[in-house]
Amino acid sequence: MIEVNDVSHAYHIGDQVTYALRDLNFRAAPGEIIAITGPSGSGKSTLLSIMGCLLTPSSGSISVMGCNLDSLHDSGKAALRRKYLGFIFQSFNLIPVLNAVENVEYPLILCGVDRKERKRRAELMLERVGLQNQMRKRPDQISGGQKQRVAIARALIASPDFVLADEPTANLDSHTASDILALMSDLNKEMNTAFIFSTHDPKVSALAHKQFHLADGVMT
Repeated sequence: MIEVNDVSHAYHIGDQVTYALRDLNFRAAPGEIIAITGPSGSGKSTLLSIMGCLLTPSSGSISVMGCNLDSLHDSGKAALRRKYLGFIFQSFNLIPVLNAVENVEYPLILCGVDRKERKRRAELMLERVGLQNQMRKRPDQISGGQKQRVAIARALIASPDFVLADEPTANLDSHTASDILALMSDLNKEMNTAFIFSTHDPKVSALAHKQFHLADGVMT
């Protein structure tokens, strides 16, 4: 379970204070698909960053699988991310000099998995997302949809309970976006991994088990 309790977050620019989130409460359980919608600047990405232990809220508390983030230092938060969380970014965030297998296995290096085992697992995951013929190619040698499949494989390689996906279809054409969403739906059912999307895309919202709307930092 991810639990967000009475969370607010403010950005300070000079003397001006802008609230991205206000007194927000939110719950997500493994196996769910959740869409968080709202206009640009509504706080969607801020919320994902807070749930992903990448940003500390101004007030309120967060717990991930029973671990209260207030009690953790940076190293503890990093360990929690490795164990429970995966990330998919709209800009893919693949490492340009690494091929697909190397990009996917990178989280397993951080988890201390030995070279032979992490390569085996990365290749199996790339096969699962339909990239068995693209494993040795770098990001600049594959299409946008293929890059997103690599990013999905990387997010899932350590078997997280939750994948946080920030606008995962934003840089994809309509046909490719539909294929990617079908893939994530299949993986959700097979692995019981929860997907939490921030999105403007109605196709993503239609896939979700639950939908929440953010406007001016307030969730409805």
